[in-house]
Amino acid sequence: MAKKAAKKQPSQSTAVEGEVPVVGAREACPCGSGRRYKACHGRQAAHAVQELVHRPFEGLPGEADWVALRELVPAATVPLVLAAGVADEAVGEVPSVTLATVLPLAWPALRRPDGSILLGLQTQSSSGDLSRDLADALELALATEPGTPVPARRTNPGGRRLQELLDTTAAFVPEVHTGFEFWLEDAESATGEVAASLERANASAIPTEKLAGVDSAYWCGTPDKNHLRWVMDVPEEQLLDALSRLSAAGDSSLGEGTKLVGSFRAHGLTVPVWDLPLEMTAADVEKPAVEFAGKLAAVLAAPAPLTAEERRARANLVSRQITLN
Repeated sequence: MAKKAAKKQPSQSTAVEGEVPVVGAREACPCGSGRRYKACHGRQAAHAVQELVHRPFEGLPGEADWVALRELVPAATVPLVLAAGVADEAVGEVPSVTLATVLPLAWPALRRPDGSILLGLQTQSSSGDLSRDLADALELALATEPGTPVPARRTNPGGRRLQELLDTTAAFVPEVHTGFEFWLEDAESATGEVAASLERANASAIPTEKLAGVDSAYWCGTPDKNHLRWVMDVPEEQLLDALSRLSAAGDSSLGEGTKLVGSFRAHGLTVPVWDLPLEMTAADVEKPAVEFAGKLAAVLAAPAPLTAEERRARANLVSRQITLN
């Protein structure tokens, strides 16, 4: 009796070499394995998404201001300088690249008709590395035709980071705005829905000013009281010890009616927060902030074990700490 012919197994495509592009979870994996992306190279991508970079802006000039503009400041822009050779990758000329706290419709980036780029900072992160997400949006903007917004997409794991795309020797100088007119090249001529959208955005912005006398400190005004939010790049434990010593000594305020009320934790940095009286303007807090900076520097330069009173002050500060991300 003749043997039944062996059932022929379906052939599988040979996996492609090189980088495997990101696709939908249920789509066929581009590597050619015949499996769905989520069961193949998507596993690696999912793992990369879950890896959290504690300080995504570390290594960039103005790290503390990057954090402030990401989490605290409603309307601000900063000129950025591309690293050597990066502009050569662009479609057409790139007259300028500007970081913006937020863009219309939360676009990750926008390529203006003249070829210049606006890069949005307060956007949804699709991975655990905000620097890689922003770099991905910048790369997409460079490859986008002028006059086109850049749509959101899932960040390609293993892509470049901002630290590789930007000139890290260039100064980082934020300009805080009272509104979002920087969205448009000619905001005064805006009409219809564009003008209405701009008006709504401006109405929701909390008045904010950057102090001139100290680094990365931002005054903001709210209906009930004003605040000073000061992003500091001192290691958290050292900073909390120093603030506790100043608090116990009665030296943590910024003048009459002010109080150090706690701190935020954001992108690996600590942001002490003071309540200020409604009548205290950004100009009023400039001198007290400079004086406080001197006190803090002196305490940081001479660390010592905390006393019982200082430990109680530290526990109170820690209990009022809020993590923003």
